[in-house]
Amino acid sequence: MKVAFVTSEAVPYAKTGGLADVCGTLPLYLEKIGVETSIIMPKYRGISAKKVMDMEIEHNGIKRISVFQDGIAYFVDYPEYFDRDGLYGTPSGDYPDNLERFTLFAKAVIALIRTKNFDIVHCHDWQTALVPLYIRKYDLTSKSLFTIHNLGYQGRFPKNKFALLGIEWEYFNPEGIEFYGDINFLKAGVLYSDMITTVSPTYATEIQTPEFGFGLEGILRKYSHKLCGILNGIDYQVWNPETDSLIYEPYNDFKGKKKNKLELTNELLLNSKKPLIGMVSRIAGQKGFDLLTKILDDIISLNYSFVLLGFGEEYYCEKFKQFANSYPGQVSINIKFDETLAHRIYAGSDFFLMPSKYEPCGLGQMISLRYGTVPVVHRTGGLADTVIQFNPDKMSGNGFVFENYAAQALIDTLKSAYSVYCKEEIFTALSQSCMKYDFSWDRSAHEYKDIYEKLFSKSS
Repeated sequence: MKVAFVTSEAVPYAKTGGLADVCGTLPLYLEKIGVETSIIMPKYRGISAKKVMDMEIEHNGIKRISVFQDGIAYFVDYPEYFDRDGLYGTPSGDYPDNLERFTLFAKAVIALIRTKNFDIVHCHDWQTALVPLYIRKYDLTSKSLFTIHNLGYQGRFPKNKFALLGIEWEYFNPEGIEFYGDINFLKAGVLYSDMITTVSPTYATEIQTPEFGFGLEGILRKYSHKLCGILNGIDYQVWNPETDSLIYEPYNDFKGKKKNKLELTNELLLNSKKPLIGMVSRIAGQKGFDLLTKILDDIISLNYSFVLLGFGEEYYCEKFKQFANSYPGQVSINIKFDETLAHRIYAGSDFFLMPSKYEPCGLGQMISLRYGTVPVVHRTGGLADTVIQFNPDKMSGNGFVFENYAAQALIDTLKSAYSVYCKEEIFTALSQSCMKYDFSWDRSAHEYKDIYEKLFSKSS
């Protein structure tokens, strides 16, 4: 069984977010359990690979593209579209020709499928969502699986570009890829794939509701018979406090973790005696920063220290810079990308905060658990599937969870977390129990393999 992973990004080649981690890591775990896997993605600037073939694609005239290869990864090369500074846009906004770019990519993928005879074509997010449509249109034998990583990004484009897709106008209607007068790429993936997955079981349910469906909840309910959620995993070869070379000192117990906290607070000039809340996040309203900006003073009044690493929306970045200026010695705000500091925050914090309004899966809470850093989360998506409210009487659960997306609910949860922190023996036991949870890719890989085999049996 040959599986093609079709994606717009994958580590180590190109990354803007968690999509790249999934698409660069999961294929390696599938290979371990006997699934022959290839990755297909655009050849962005800086990717080094060997040229293996040329193709001609009809795309508003004949376009000559090349295909490069590096190990299991294939790259579609068309410099005019992909040799750019960013993957999808600039700080000013999305590239205006993203429809043209990812339509060409989808057409090139179809040509590769025909050449390589893949049994299963596993597509990820809107950038690849035309591929299942083209597979169906051209009656290819490959079966398609479409994974929604974040329904908030759908690939909507104006109707006047429809001709570039190379398909009949009968596809442009409310039962097809039309969406309030626009073209909707992600809707194509939902309609024409043989199976749909999301990145957590709870998110698969949530996206069928108006609150989280972004206008597609009706169509997702209609096709719920082919929809399921599979929780993402993390790579424990990268995220392992016992072998992590980026943290101050490897550890496997609370005593070692305390040494990392001391080093981290020394580096960031914070008070090591206070419980430390850590965040490594894209700084955006969706990630809960709209709530946080309302309670920054309250966090300090609860006797916490706070460290944030990330970048994103300018409004929130400025708010948090002001927060740091107001509380020197208790707040450290780092508006940047820093892989080393990220690892050290996971290792050195007492609590890891993820108050996301919605979170399809989330990797931060899984990483924090592995490092014995207790997660504090809003119950949504993958956070609901991985973090269980701690009960000190029964010594059950692994974190602190607030139900209502409201500032007061978050404050109350942080108060509860603080009260447990003050009971040293209980908090030590909680931290060490967190380290034992297993969210590796091994489990998820077997679940995907089961889906591939079901699809493969239908095509045989």
